[in-house]
Amino acid sequence: MQLKYTILYVKNVTQSIEFYEKAFGLERGMIHESGDYGELKTGTTTLSFSSRRLMTELGKSPGIPDVKSPVFEIAFETNDVSAALEKAKNAGATVIQDVREEPWGQTTSYVSDKDGYLVEICSPVGGAG
Repeated sequence: MQLKYTILYVKNVTQSIEFYEKAFGLERGMIHESGDYGELKTGTTTLSFSSRRLMTELGKSPGIPDVKSPVFEIAFETNDVSAALEKAKNAGATVIQDVREEPWGQTTSYVSDKDGYLVEICSPVGGAG
């Protein structure tokens, strides 16, 4: 078994995908013609988005993410955390934690996307950041 995708429930799929393209340099896989589902390429796993409206129609009750009380995070690894953080800020991300050197040898920073999801920007553990 392998992890195929993670789906974030968002207000507007196209706007969320456009944000991740600009903020993190991800490549669009597809957006369904309905606008209710889309994917970004991230290797063998996709980062996917579904509209909250569609999930409600399917009988789900999607919660609203709260960056102050997150239940998970998305992490993007890079060798230049500072530059990646700057790019995310320029795309409209909200800085939650500025660049910081961690005691385990990793450089980290955190932002919130436009839907309120927590996103970590980090170096490889023990790598340059």
